[in-house]
Amino acid sequence: MPVYSFEALTAEGQTRKGVLEADSAKAARGQLRGQAMVPMKVELVGAEGLQLVGKDGAAQGGGASRRRRVFNATGLGVWTRQLAGLVSSGLPLERALSSLSDEAESESQHHLVATLRAEVNGGSTFARALAQHPREFSNIFVAVIGAGEQSGNLGLVLERLADDLEEQQALKAKLVGAALYPAIVTLVAISIVLFLVTYVVPQVAHVFASSKHALPVLTVMMISTSNFLRSYGWLLLIALVLAGLGLRLALANPAFREKFDAGWLTLPILGKLARSYNAARFASTLAMLAAGGVPILKALQAAADTLSNQAMRADALDALVLVREGAPLASALAQKKRFPGLLAMFARLGEQTGQLPIMLQRAAKQLGTEVARRAMQLATLLEPLLIVAMGLAVMLIVLAVLMPIIQLNQLVK
Repeated sequence: MPVYSFEALTAEGQTRKGVLEADSAKAARGQLRGQAMVPMKVELVGAEGLQLVGKDGAAQGGGASRRRRVFNATGLGVWTRQLAGLVSSGLPLERALSSLSDEAESESQHHLVATLRAEVNGGSTFARALAQHPREFSNIFVAVIGAGEQSGNLGLVLERLADDLEEQQALKAKLVGAALYPAIVTLVAISIVLFLVTYVVPQVAHVFASSKHALPVLTVMMISTSNFLRSYGWLLLIALVLAGLGLRLALANPAFREKFDAGWLTLPILGKLARSYNAARFASTLAMLAAGGVPILKALQAAADTLSNQAMRADALDALVLVREGAPLASALAQKKRFPGLLAMFARLGEQTGQLPIMLQRAAKQLGTEVARRAMQLATLLEPLLIVAMGLAVMLIVLAVLMPIIQLNQLVK
């Protein structure tokens, strides 16, 4: 049954907001009038987002493309953990959703959960209700929930899903934390150097302009650089922006994107980091889906869709074809050299022992740990290098300023 949010006036003249279930907007207004309230606004909360319903019952404006997502990555993990706790404690799914709807942190979240509860009450499965909101719940999320409902272990599956979401967020947080300090140092260094070159150096050049003596080579080079940036810096900035836009448009081409991602994997440090990160995501998703009872071919397809590197995604789809033809998963992954050998080794152990989900999860954990370690090593290496580079740049500028002064002093003596 559809869910409507409303704003109405009570008999005392107070404004009341809330949600209710009704067959139509007209029926929703009838319910409000039956409660001695005057409806002011009725909004349909549905799969296409929040839509304004006029007096004729027609939807007006609003849509999934015009609204922000209700859950961010962290919020979805928290919500899944809360739902898992309620369902695992024996609370029926409808009551668990009702409780989460009442405790929602925002009105949009309240409407979304109320819609899910209404669809479940109407006889829909939870997975089907989630699938009506693709902006909020990915295909993998829906597939895992569907597998949990079919196996009768929804609480356990929700716990695993919450664990996976939290592990993904923790890994992303480590990568962001490792890259944050070098990024700040780089930005500050560029700002300082640009200020010195475009402001300080011209002031010095003006002081020595009347001098008939030849300036040191370093000073001449620095003044030339300053003049170039002051005259053509905006052109250089436009060129960089156009280059960035051109690269973005080129990456929209699937063939170019796959070649670009394949080349990225060959980089000495960043390439290994990208390989391990994508392999960890792939293994974690595949383990979660396999543990939930999703067929291996469907699980492989869903896990391949999580890969941000298109070259590795192509390899995963090739492995899917080999598995469909009867090859073991470990053998299919071992033929794709872009995937770390660790993943194929754990997959082989899982197939031999009959514990494929557990082994894949161990592989994902080990690969995730490797990603975090490499990221910290890279950040630790970059920090002193950036500081040294900034120091050298500032030193060259200072020398370019001081050398003419020293030269004049020697001439005076």
